[in-house]
Amino acid sequence: MERENMPAAAMVADEVDAVIGVDTHTDTHTAVLTDSLGGRLAEVSVSADPPGYAYLIEWAGTHRRGRGSGLVWAVEGARSHALVAAGQRVIEAPKPPRARRRSGGKSDSADALAAARAVLAAAHLVDPRADGAREELRILLVTRRHYTDTRTATINLIKSLILTADETLRGQLRGLSTAQQLRALAALSPTLAPAGHLQRHTELVVLATHARSVATSLRDNNKRLTAAVTATMPALLAEYGVGPVTAAILLTTWSHPGRFRNEAAYASLGGISPIPASSGRTTRHRLNRGGDRTLNSALHIIVNTRWRDDPDTITYINRRRADGKTDPEIRRILKRYTARHLYRIMQKNTPTT
Repeated sequence: MERENMPAAAMVADEVDAVIGVDTHTDTHTAVLTDSLGGRLAEVSVSADPPGYAYLIEWAGTHRRGRGSGLVWAVEGARSHALVAAGQRVIEAPKPPRARRRSGGKSDSADALAAARAVLAAAHLVDPRADGAREELRILLVTRRHYTDTRTATINLIKSLILTADETLRGQLRGLSTAQQLRALAALSPTLAPAGHLQRHTELVVLATHARSVATSLRDNNKRLTAAVTATMPALLAEYGVGPVTAAILLTTWSHPGRFRNEAAYASLGGISPIPASSGRTTRHRLNRGGDRTLNSALHIIVNTRWRDDPDTITYINRRRADGKTDPEIRRILKRYTARHLYRIMQKNTPTT
């Protein structure tokens, strides 16, 4: 069997001598040291403070002696400033498949061991994401999602209260857009409410005022997000179908040159890599349902925009349909091409910090 056809997990295991998986919490961190085959060697729990970090690094140094220099840390979903500052190699631990997360029980030790083994089973080693401009974009994205979810939930609650409101208020709001309804509700005087509706009118005023305030915050966030993406990598915004939000998602996932071994690794992280689904005389691939779903969603939005409006993409779709390809198959191909193309753009354009 040729080397390139060997299982990816074996190649990752060849790159390291030992892995320390870390399960992080607010007050404590639990670390499990494994060998290159995933066997448990040692375990420790430390406090989540500078003395605890120092002890953890010292503990790792004690146990790594005689095991070579290929030690990596696997930390899932947490920042690793202390480890990086101490010269340790930190790897972003992939999340285990949902079906396997609880199959072996739940504990800090088990989660730390799972993080270490997930790195060994991964197709490639992924460095942690960078700070600077990337971290600023990440903050803008998570706050944007908070504003969006909060505004949606608030408006849904307002709509439900309007449904059972007095007919006078319902008549005032009937036929108005949501923005007009919010403006009218914010200007209500609860003291003029009909008998039995004082609390409803009071809460509607509070909710409408809150929804309008969140909408203002969301607009300001979008302006700052657009400015940040433009300052970081304007070349992305020049691509058809790529807007400020999708560009920010691409940049926060990609992070910096060298984080991914190649464009295939980037596509794999985003769940864009095709999965064989052949049987008998049928040779085909299907969409990948794993990976980073936020990145996958951003690429899906870009492809849908091109699918609908881009003349070159429409011509390609018609040609592949004539070849007998189904729309899901064409969409998979387009997402894979888009991931490759945008990855190369990011690699060629150094982001400003």
